[in-house]
Amino acid sequence: MHFVIGIIGLGIVLALSFLISSDRKKIRYSPILIMLVLQFLLGFILLRTTVGTTIVGGLAGVFDALLSFAGSGVDFVFGGIANKGSFPFFLNVLMPIVFISAIIGILRYIKILPLFMKGVGLALSKINGMGKLESYNGIASAILGQSEVFISIKKELPTLSEQRLTSMSISAMSTVSMSIVGSYMALIQPRYVITALVLNLFGGFIIASIVNPYQLENDELVIEEDKEQTFFQMLGEYILDGFHVAVTVAAMLIGFVALIAMINFIFAKITGLTFQEILGYVFAPLAFFTGIPWKEAVDAGSLMATKLVTNEFVAMTELAKGSWDFSARTTAIISVFLVSFANFSSIGIISGAMKGLNEEKGNLVAKHGLKILLSASLVSFLSAIITGLLF
Repeated sequence: MHFVIGIIGLGIVLALSFLISSDRKKIRYSPILIMLVLQFLLGFILLRTTVGTTIVGGLAGVFDALLSFAGSGVDFVFGGIANKGSFPFFLNVLMPIVFISAIIGILRYIKILPLFMKGVGLALSKINGMGKLESYNGIASAILGQSEVFISIKKELPTLSEQRLTSMSISAMSTVSMSIVGSYMALIQPRYVITALVLNLFGGFIIASIVNPYQLENDELVIEEDKEQTFFQMLGEYILDGFHVAVTVAAMLIGFVALIAMINFIFAKITGLTFQEILGYVFAPLAFFTGIPWKEAVDAGSLMATKLVTNEFVAMTELAKGSWDFSARTTAIISVFLVSFANFSSIGIISGAMKGLNEEKGNLVAKHGLKILLSASLVSFLSAIITGLLF
């Protein structure tokens, strides 16, 4: 029975994507079908073997080392500011962007990043039917993160159209970065984290291809370079860009998180239920169509809503507490759903990161913020449904 429900859920996700499509006539169905088949194939392998866990675990270790180096710089400048035992988001999550930005600048300066962009872009574009830069962006988002990925293409940003920026933002919000998968693995089973990483990568391409289809007249990936810069001029530029992005994202997050808190308060006063709790009931039917039994759907929907309103860490922590009586299959479906950046705060993070690099492009992304969030949420549901069908 769950197989039939999962197929219906798959149809609903694709139908909703089709419903909000900006131009249904331009949708290319062949690449979408190929990527769906790839999702099922890779999902089957990752859910039943440890290959993906080994590979991504190694990459996560590299990023943990990079973040520890970044921590040395942060501690030198801000040491003693944080309260003992606290987790200052600005210092621990946003400030390392400055160091990662410097690494991106160096890789670009020595021509490694441009080669990676062209190679990955060309290979993936043959599969997904999208542009080379969009293809690179999908992979880079899963490696770097939704803020840092735009630093890696900051030279190309001025030339990008509104449609291309929207597709790239959907990819960025649909994935998570290698720098934090270790934290996720401490809360949920590693194989679910790895499965979500891969499924969300192709899911982002699928949903973006339906929601925001377009044809590129010229897909020549031209890597912009400032050849007049010396190494230290470049390094200073990227370090300052990283700081600008971190501060802009912090400002956007303060506003978004505060606004959600106010909305929760207003709903609680009027209805006795928070906005988050109401969304839990709204999400229950959606959770059911991912293959979760109805008796578990309301609790599962509550966790899904928690992730949308707050962030994936809060929802994963609640899931990890073990106070839920979920089956192994339901736990797998919820776990895969939670591994993405699709939440209200991410609208502020992505538009803030973009504004920090290019004000005009940041405004274009902010204009489509809710559509990007809805699309990224559909990616999460798509990955969860496939997990339910394969488990």
